[in-house]
Amino acid sequence: MASVPSLAATVNQRVADALSAALPEAAGADPLLRRSDRADFQANGMLALAKKLKGNPRELAGQVVERLNGLDAEIAEIEVSGPGFLNITVTDAAIMRTLTARAADDRLGVPLAEQPGTTVIDYSQPNVAKEMHVGHLRSTVIGDAVMRILEHRGENVVRRHHIGDWGTQFGMLIQYLIEHPHELDHKSDGQDSQGGEGSESGEAAMSRLNRLYKASRALFDSDEEFKTRARDRVVQLQGGDKETLDLWHKIVDESKIYFQAVYDKLDVEIRDEDVVGESAYNDSLQQVVADLESSGVAVRSDGALCVFFDDVKGPDGNPTPLIVQKSNGGFGYAATDLAAIRDRVGNLHADTLLYVVDARQALHFKMVFETARRAGWLPEGAARQLAFGTVLGKDGKPFKTREGETVRLVDLLDEAVQRAETVVREKARDLTDEEINERAAQVGIGAVKYADLSTSMSRDYVFDLDRMVSLNGDTSVYLQYAYARIQSILRKAAERGLTPVAQEEPALAPAERALGLHLDEFSQTLEAVAETYEPHKLAAYLYGLATHFTGFYEQCPVLRAEDARTVGNRLFLCELTARTLREGMALLGIRTPDRL
Repeated sequence: MASVPSLAATVNQRVADALSAALPEAAGADPLLRRSDRADFQANGMLALAKKLKGNPRELAGQVVERLNGLDAEIAEIEVSGPGFLNITVTDAAIMRTLTARAADDRLGVPLAEQPGTTVIDYSQPNVAKEMHVGHLRSTVIGDAVMRILEHRGENVVRRHHIGDWGTQFGMLIQYLIEHPHELDHKSDGQDSQGGEGSESGEAAMSRLNRLYKASRALFDSDEEFKTRARDRVVQLQGGDKETLDLWHKIVDESKIYFQAVYDKLDVEIRDEDVVGESAYNDSLQQVVADLESSGVAVRSDGALCVFFDDVKGPDGNPTPLIVQKSNGGFGYAATDLAAIRDRVGNLHADTLLYVVDARQALHFKMVFETARRAGWLPEGAARQLAFGTVLGKDGKPFKTREGETVRLVDLLDEAVQRAETVVREKARDLTDEEINERAAQVGIGAVKYADLSTSMSRDYVFDLDRMVSLNGDTSVYLQYAYARIQSILRKAAERGLTPVAQEEPALAPAERALGLHLDEFSQTLEAVAETYEPHKLAAYLYGLATHFTGFYEQCPVLRAEDARTVGNRLFLCELTARTLREGMALLGIRTPDRL
């Protein structure tokens, strides 16, 4: 089905047509239509247009009113206000017509992109042999939501998880494994040789990796001969020695078991083919260096290959370069990131590169993008960092444990589910223990995701589980309960043989109108969110929708309405609200249980 134009778009076009009819030189002018508290919409474009044409805005607005009054099926009332604003009220029938069209479409009238491109989105970048912590939460949740929204729009989205799986620490880990070959033996932890599935095997895998890391680090720091052997092992790893690579693969695979368990708990899909770590670009680094040096984009400075920028200086006032290759011949993050850009633009044919990375890395990515642009590998404006702020504790400082350590992501998620179980159990009327556990996971994980996604990503936010799982306020639980309440209404209606039927000529109560007009904004909201990569605007829309539904529910009896036509129309509004909530929450990666 074709996309459904919103009432705002329809009315905007009507006013634009009337404006150009009244004043031919105003053809193409934007009426600047907005939602309004005084009417359904307000158009204030007449002020700027009259100023430009040296006319009277109220007179121009009056001419538009003359051409619209009584001639338009969408507009019930239009009046000139103040210095030349137009206050516009649409008909009840117009609201129901557009909602009926949305309900008839599987996509709720949301259009696909006219010219979809290819976007590579780099998010959730854990490090091999290290635990995922609260700092990985934002990249994973934001990246997953942006990916879902872009795919829903019809964009070709290539997911990339640039995991830290290469570097000098692997010499230490691998050398220790060679000398202690049973350190990653699954059976030593009571697991079968396959490691099993789910969080238990993930925890066991992380336990083995932690043991390996701590033991190898202790030996590395205390035994100079082992330190020398470990450094030699790095050279063998980089040189492709088979035994070394086999053990490296074993460490990476063990980490992936752990990663997958955390992602499963977070209810995020991470596909193995999308995990393309630093190691994938190792063979390209020499060519990156050679091309940058031969083109003059990078120069040698004290033996290192550097790129300099006029506007990037250190505290001493001297230029701070991007170091692509160290003076000892080693490569840093810059070389790997540049090789990744070449691959994503050259081989994956990406039009847009998105990097969901901590705001504290903004300078690094600014220099990397500019270097790639100078080298001719990256079109102007094709790469963008979706920089996110820090997760804070209630004290306003970066979130830590009481001992001052970084919070493990899996512990945080477990606590969220436990808190949610308390809330669900208090409300549960007819749920079994198994159902309560399932709902607790959906509510707890949804609460964590929504708290993150309802905050503008560039801002820091306070991690407060008490607030996150509250039934009141701007929380996912509030939205989930609104959805579950609607499902309860629809079940009771079905038991009585009542069905949702939209009325062509309804008489809508104020709360019905408010809900209907908000439902009609879903399409334009999603379009704006996809353009700007701002999931918090979708979260704000959904909270507004749940709030409008609460007002509707309190003021407009559904099953006890005065006549059958009103019952059917209100059931229709309930059903469309539920579909919109479910679709919007799914795009944020949050589940909407039918019963709570």
